[in-house]
This record gives sequence, C-alpha cells and structure tokens, in this order.
Amino acid sequence: MKLVDVLEKLSNACGVAGREDEVRDLMKELLKPNVDEIKEDKLGNVIGVKKGKKDAPTVMLAAHMDEIGLMIKNITKEGFLQFAKIGGIDDRVLIAQKVLVHTDKRSITGIIGSKPPHILKEEEKKKVIEADDLFIDVGAKDKQDAQKMGVRVGDAVSFDIKFTRVGKDTVVGKAFDDRVGCAALIETMRQLSKVDCTIYVVGTIQEEVGLRGATTAAFQLYPDLGIALDVTVAGDVPGVKEVEAPAKMRAGPALTVADAGLITHPKVLRLFIDSAEENKIPYQLETGMRGTTDAAKIALTKEGVPSGVISIPTRYIHSPASLLSLKDVENAVKLAVATVKNVSKYF
Repeated sequence: MKLVDVLEKLSNACGVAGREDEVRDLMKELLKPNVDEIKEDKLGNVIGVKKGKKDAPTVMLAAHMDEIGLMIKNITKEGFLQFAKIGGIDDRVLIAQKVLVHTDKRSITGIIGSKPPHILKEEEKKKVIEADDLFIDVGAKDKQDAQKMGVRVGDAVSFDIKFTRVGKDTVVGKAFDDRVGCAALIETMRQLSKVDCTIYVVGTIQEEVGLRGATTAAFQLYPDLGIALDVTVAGDVPGVKEVEAPAKMRAGPALTVADAGLITHPKVLRLFIDSAEENKIPYQLETGMRGTTDAAKIALTKEGVPSGVISIPTRYIHSPASLLSLKDVENAVKLAVATVKNVSKYF
C-alpha cells in the first residue's frame, strides 16, 4: 500500500485520546508484515519488534495514535450535547463544525452550535465564544430522544473531515497530528528489511493529554535511543513571524534542537544531521517551540534515554483539518531509515 493511501486510512479513522481503538486496529494490521512480533500492552499502546543482532543497540521509534477531539459531559433536557475538550483546541475553531458523536451503537452526525450571530449584541460579537457556551446539535427533540439515539456521557466526538488530495504533493485531512507520524512509522518499517539494531516500533496512546502512552511504553522497553515521529507548526503562512515558527512546508523534516519538554541529546542531533547530509535529505532545525512530543517522556525513562524528534511541518495543526506536503513525509521516512541504519556508529 502506498504511503498516501496509508495516511488516508489513518486520517479518516477516529482515535480521540483515550479512545484509540480504530487506529490501534489499523496500526496492528499495517505494521504486522514488517515486524517479527506485535502486541498491545495493558494501556493500549501498539508495540512491534524487529529483531537485530544480539549485542546491537535498541531503538524506540514512536508516533502517537490519538487525536484532539471532544467528549460528551452533559445532555440538556432539550437534547443538546455539552462537551469537554480533549487536548489543546482553540475555542475559535469550534463554531459550526460538523462532528461525529461515537456512541456504542453507531456514529451520529452533529453540528457544533452557538447563539446565532444575527441576535448577538455588539459587545458579544467582539468576544470569542468559549467552549462551555457551545453545544452539539444531533437533531434530538429532547434528552430522552438523544439517549434513544445512543448518546451517553463520556462518548468521544471527532471532527467529520475526510482526507482529500488538493495538489500534486499536498493533502488535507483530519488528525495529521499525529496520523502522519504513524504513516511514516509504517513506511519506515516497510523499508527497513535488514537492520543491525533491534527496533521497537510503538504507536502510543494519549499523547495529546500528557504523553501518557510513551511514558509507560518506554519504561517497558528501556531502549538505548528514542525517536519520536511527529508534526510541527509550519509557520510559512500570513501573520506568522519566522522567529515564532521557522519550519516551512516543502523544506524537509524539522529536527528539534529544543522545545518545552526536551533538549535533544547532542549525540542524537549529530546522528540525525549526519544521516541527512550523507544521504542528501533536506532538513530544518527548530528550537523554542512551546509544545513537546513523546520524546520528552522517553528521554526521562529510568536512568535516561538519549532522544530526539523528526517532525513533519504541517499547517493548521490542532484544528479540525490540517494541510501538509507528501514530499516532507517522504523525506521524513528517508531520514528515519537512514538514521536507524547509522545507529550502531553512534551508540
């Protein structure tokens, strides 16, 4: 299956943090042909193992399966659904979004509603409507009707956006943070037929709410090297200063030098840069981002694990739909493959 087709499958799947089942099943199916063993741990991380030489280093390649989304926290007597945000979502992007409420019975289409703009007072028009003042309308006539449809408190809600190609190398879709990392992980393993080092390939859970899956998976595996495949902010859009977000789309994967949770180990950064330059793979260096990735938790496992991040520049992350260049994904895969092949020279 082509990389773009894998990304489409993963992007269209629902996997709000804590409810990653659909994505987990896909990850098991797509990773299985290219690993020696695959399992699901107690919390729901997917862990595949590709065995290398006995005394060679061990590498953990991680990408998180979960996405930002919503969760039902109340059903009003009129049948409207009030919700909590799962992960970091800007309230400004929520109004009028089409969503799917994932009940035990089926997925129900809904619209995020608010007070109509036609009747807003002037001072109200100047304010961002907060999530607590929004609701999901599934067309129920009252609370009992919503419950008959299958809606319950705790149901996950995802944005209803379908994957679309919009140019020769450009795609739009839901949950590219971090389904593109998952797709890159799968393609990396497909290309790594023979390796010296043992590779632990991990689809982690609940990254968006505290890097939780990576914490427990890394504790189990305790690798010699940790690499997270994730996304970063592509800052090449109007209104963004280069100093705020220097990574650009179509300029290659971004290598984290430092972010809010990780200062990349110098040996890991050297491994990344040398692997890129030896193989003529374009790359960017990035520092000072306010967020962080699974690598931050992998690095702090037990006595410590030298760790780094290969990121794909992506526009509009943490919103219902994102946009990226497939060329950047392909180059991220090339760099991940080249890095793993070089690990024994550095560790």
